[in-house]
Amino acid sequence: MATPNERASAPSGYVTPVVVHEGVAYVSGQLPRKDGRIAYHGKVGADVDLESARAAARLCAQACLTTLDSALGGDQGRVLRILKITGFVASAPDFTAQGKVIDAASEVLIEALGDSGRHARSAIGVAQLPHGACVEIEVVAALGAPS
Repeated sequence: MATPNERASAPSGYVTPVVVHEGVAYVSGQLPRKDGRIAYHGKVGADVDLESARAAARLCAQACLTTLDSALGGDQGRVLRILKITGFVASAPDFTAQGKVIDAASEVLIEALGDSGRHARSAIGVAQLPHGACVEIEVVAALGAPS
């Protein structure tokens, strides 16, 4: 069996990284990858400390922005607003600070986009995430017309 770092980083063939429909972009969940590998594994509150989980959330948010930028052909001006993010945190049974983890992703989006990066949000504790990642983030963004 492959270790988490040896697992494929490419998404399933059934997944589209970004779907754009009627001026809204839906970015598929992004995992905390560095150099194509999952950088943070395990359950937050057991295997992963809060600061490491926040670092993972930052990587996920950056990946969301990069994926969105790629889908828009580099036309970042089309992003009018981040509408919502959903953050999933693989959590130990007694870990309840999912919001603090996902705050780090929110910070990345606001730093990158200013007030347009402010968004509605859900922070959800889950038992397990793909490839053993500790965090996954998905984004919904409002788009303007292409330039």
